[in-house]
Amino acid sequence: MVGAVGPSFIWKGGEAETFVIFYLHKIQKLFQSDVFNSIFQIEPEKEIPQMKKSVLSYVLVGLIVCCMGAVAWAGGHGHGSKAPKKVGILLVAFGSSEASAQVSFENIERKTKAAFPNTPIRWAYTSHIIREKLAKQGQQLDSPEVALAKMQDEDFTHVAVQSLHTIGGEEYHDVRRTVGAFKIMGGFQRIVLGYPLLATQEDMERTVDAILKTIPKKRKKNEAVLLMGHGTHHPSNAFYAALMFQLQQKDPNIFIGQVEGYPELDVIQPMLKAKKIKKAWLMPFMSVAGDHAKNDMAGDEDDSWKSILTKSGIKCEIVMKGTAEYDEFVDIWVDHVKGPMGHF
Repeated sequence: MVGAVGPSFIWKGGEAETFVIFYLHKIQKLFQSDVFNSIFQIEPEKEIPQMKKSVLSYVLVGLIVCCMGAVAWAGGHGHGSKAPKKVGILLVAFGSSEASAQVSFENIERKTKAAFPNTPIRWAYTSHIIREKLAKQGQQLDSPEVALAKMQDEDFTHVAVQSLHTIGGEEYHDVRRTVGAFKIMGGFQRIVLGYPLLATQEDMERTVDAILKTIPKKRKKNEAVLLMGHGTHHPSNAFYAALMFQLQQKDPNIFIGQVEGYPELDVIQPMLKAKKIKKAWLMPFMSVAGDHAKNDMAGDEDDSWKSILTKSGIKCEIVMKGTAEYDEFVDIWVDHVKGPMGHF
């Protein structure tokens, strides 16, 4: 019996898992509440600072481990070796509330279904702000923690969790911690996390080829291509510079800058000036052409890349398509799903 801390359940079968789902939803609501924001001094409508995000991530994972550990101890119920095998895929993205960006996710799901036609697919978004915005629009998207708990409640025994991030940065490692926690719980017979877009040298080479194939055909060789990545303070930000180095071995007028990492636009600008670039094609190097692409890259505000470059005398052409709209990039993510699925 649970007693005073919550609803009274006899710990058996699906009831125990229902208890966990109940509390996961409560925890998720608590993390998004005004009281919680006040305690941790988090301003509404802003992303949680990284240090606090890391602390809260560990708290959430710890609470889940405790809940699930109690279930396993009290009822002996779970997805042990005797449970019928049921394989599922969880696609995990940062998320976007932009309606136009959904085409990217639709393309990923279409390609994943084509590769694994008999495997159910679920989705999760890592951004709580995006989930809240979508909830106000009537769309319910789960966090990875809640999505996995629901999959356990649906009797999945083997789960391939596929990151749809570009690099193995902060968001990817948050997902990795979550997957690790579910491994500790023993809630699934197997749960394996797939690589982000850029993880190996082969990924780098395939991504270079994908970029070269998706650059507009009418772009001339003396015109620059400037890709906007998100960027991060995580060490994996180095992937962007490494990718630009490999790109420039094949086309010296392709550059990669970041919104929130190195190199920023002010580092790229002198390179463009030194090459006497008069025209640049601006393209998002993110899975979706969302808020950053529309505002930071192509917006009319003075601090957008388009405005800054235009004022410096460089004519800008905008390509408003996320990488996940191109099959060349999506094929890399889908191939990464094959890694976890190969363990099942």
